[in-house]
Amino acid sequence: MKFMINKPVILASASPRRKEILNLLGFPFRVVPSNVSEVMDVENGDFKEYARKLAALKTSAVADDEPGSIVIGADTIVVHEGKLYSKPESKEQATAFLKELSGETHTVITGVGLSIDGVIRTFSVETKVTFRQLDDVLIDAYVESGDPMDKAGGYGIQTAGSLLVEKIDGDYYNVMGLPISKLTEHMRRLGLMALKVGDPYIDF
Repeated sequence: MKFMINKPVILASASPRRKEILNLLGFPFRVVPSNVSEVMDVENGDFKEYARKLAALKTSAVADDEPGSIVIGADTIVVHEGKLYSKPESKEQATAFLKELSGETHTVITGVGLSIDGVIRTFSVETKVTFRQLDDVLIDAYVESGDPMDKAGGYGIQTAGSLLVEKIDGDYYNVMGLPISKLTEHMRRLGLMALKVGDPYIDF
């Protein structure tokens, strides 16, 4: 299954995981990292809005220099009991994150920004992830592997972090960093892309 696209596409993220996911749609795109700080205040405990705002900032930072292109930006966060779990700044913090999330169900939220002709639209997707009861040996081995250090919440579900997970409720790709199903739905409805044969959503 391949899609056609009617404008150049830019992924405003250096994440190899997001690049891998976007490749599933089969159209060409460029990667232009946004280099936007991922630190900002969470207003009124609204984590969905927080993720959408960060995604919009990342999208805007690239879209300003790329008129005429479709720019896609995203930000993924992990939340548990009102606490934001960002990318750990040290092995000690990664260990603490995983111990706190052990045996618990947390929420992964990805905010997505989509820029078309200077207008940025945003949406967010939530997935519930439940960890197994993690023993110290497993946590220490995973942290020592280095895998947690560039990932929200201190784990990657697509890597060895999958060994920590008991179950998920929702979009797997959202946990990886880009909810590709919802993104495809939005892009088709906006007339930005179409299946190569007989897509009823749009008329280029």
